[in-house]
Amino acid sequence: MPVSTPALPDDPGLLKAMLIAERLESERLRQIIREFQRHRFGRRAESVAEDQLQLALEDAEQEAAAGQAESEQKSPAERKARAARRRSNRGALPSGLPRIDTVVDVASTVCPCCAGTLHRIGEDVSERLDVVPAQFRVLVVRRPKYACRACAGAVVQAPAPARLIEGGLPTEATVAHVLVSKFADHLPLYRQAQIYARQGIALDRSTLADWVGRAAFLLRPVHERLLYRLKASPKLFADETTAPVLDPGRGRTKIGQLFAYARDDRPWGGSDPPSVAYVYAADRKAERPIAHLNGFTGILQVDGYGGYKVLARQTNVALAFCWSHVRRKFYELATPGPAPIASEALTRIAELYRIEAEIRGKRRCQAPGLSSVLA
Repeated sequence: MPVSTPALPDDPGLLKAMLIAERLESERLRQIIREFQRHRFGRRAESVAEDQLQLALEDAEQEAAAGQAESEQKSPAERKARAARRRSNRGALPSGLPRIDTVVDVASTVCPCCAGTLHRIGEDVSERLDVVPAQFRVLVVRRPKYACRACAGAVVQAPAPARLIEGGLPTEATVAHVLVSKFADHLPLYRQAQIYARQGIALDRSTLADWVGRAAFLLRPVHERLLYRLKASPKLFADETTAPVLDPGRGRTKIGQLFAYARDDRPWGGSDPPSVAYVYAADRKAERPIAHLNGFTGILQVDGYGGYKVLARQTNVALAFCWSHVRRKFYELATPGPAPIASEALTRIAELYRIEAEIRGKRRCQAPGLSSVLA
């Protein structure tokens, strides 16, 4: 962010130190940009994990914020200007969130000038985002027992409600929270146990693992139904990635494969909801996707993995290859130096991307000129 001339110090030594700090920060940000470019356009073996780039950006942004806070403390005018920019750029909070109103009123409604009575002419309203930390609670289920005074043999009691884990402590919501924290937020079970311990809840990692395993078994029908519905779609996207898994008895991990089969018809106004099903496999053999997609007869969008070609030869599946992977090869040819054919291919692919951006979200009837453009 540019600094106005009056805000700069007059001391040459301090100015020199500020310049060195700015150059170091600039070089740091340039390196992050280079890593982003390498991640986006480089070869897969050279690409940097996106999580690592996000961490680097976090560090740079935190350092910048700390420097801004220090300068704002020394300059009230700068603090006021940045506060105004934050108010204009932060956006509105969701209307569905509960609001807790706090009225900060004047101490007296007596006019300080004439001692008359002040009347209300308006108010300023500001909102801040607050958080209520997750809080455990205990659901107590009481089942009264009833007996007959006339005969000693009759005792009546309502049956106990079914539990997700018979004889266990957690409710369905608790198990769902553990699953989301582990698989969506990548929070290992031992760290979850540490978080719960801060609230006085002693849950061993093995106990949480038992909950996860039992929940996974009970969710199998949902997963099978999801994959079945996906295979009824006219078009699917398929991809696979490596997944390190434990290898019991060998004291190390082995490399498995995680296949993803997804449907997202929103780009062309489809009515089917977006869905994705993940299927684990021990290896990447062609027989894996053939088994996973048994019964599917539509279009499968894929990368260059040869297993999908075997699938297409043995079934009625038609393959649609990914433009991003095709473009990458031409980009690698065009980057080092003059490559007219590769450059022409990139230009034509860019035109396809432009057309796609214009028609994204529209049905075919809403883009009548599409056929003539693509012809």
